[in-house]
Amino acid sequence: MNIVTPKRFTIDEYHRLIELGFLQEGESLRDGKAERIELIRGELIQTVAKGTSHTFCKTRLCRQLDRLLGDRAVIRGQDPITLPNHSEPEPDVVIARGKDEDYLPHHPYPEDILFVIEISDSTLNYDQTTKLEVYAEAGISDYWIVNLNVRQLECYSQSYQNAQGEFNYLSKQIFLPHQSVAIPGFADVLLDLSRIFPQL
Repeated sequence: MNIVTPKRFTIDEYHRLIELGFLQEGESLRDGKAERIELIRGELIQTVAKGTSHTFCKTRLCRQLDRLLGDRAVIRGQDPITLPNHSEPEPDVVIARGKDEDYLPHHPYPEDILFVIEISDSTLNYDQTTKLEVYAEAGISDYWIVNLNVRQLECYSQSYQNAQGEFNYLSKQIFLPHQSVAIPGFADVLLDLSRIFPQL
């Protein structure tokens, strides 16, 4: 019996595909249209198109974080991060240490990252399972999901591995649109969620 297995890529091989022009950074072409691609556990994953609510929320979130944090951190939107589990996802927002120039030679590594944010509607299940496990396995201490479906912020913290070898977060907190939340690594800074969620 022949067993068919998918081809898995290392991060170096993935970068080589980009260098050779088979992929643009985070994109491939299909029927002449650009599609976003992420490397997740060695597999090339096509991401779904972003809707208007998602785009609106990401724009407002990045604007608020930039206003609150200024030069105290690097705020990246839908740019790659390099993880040791053969993954190079492109989270909706990443807050990293240092200055923009620090990431000229390479994308942020887990030790550079203060926290990661995904904005979720149609991708909610994927972000709550696969993405959560990938980030926890990489040791990213704080992971937020802006859940547009039920209009709440899910804050995960304290990554760990259980006895079955699965990765998750010990703590999950829910915040509603009328509340404020402390930004990880900046206990003195509060994010007003009413400025993030689209008004109904």
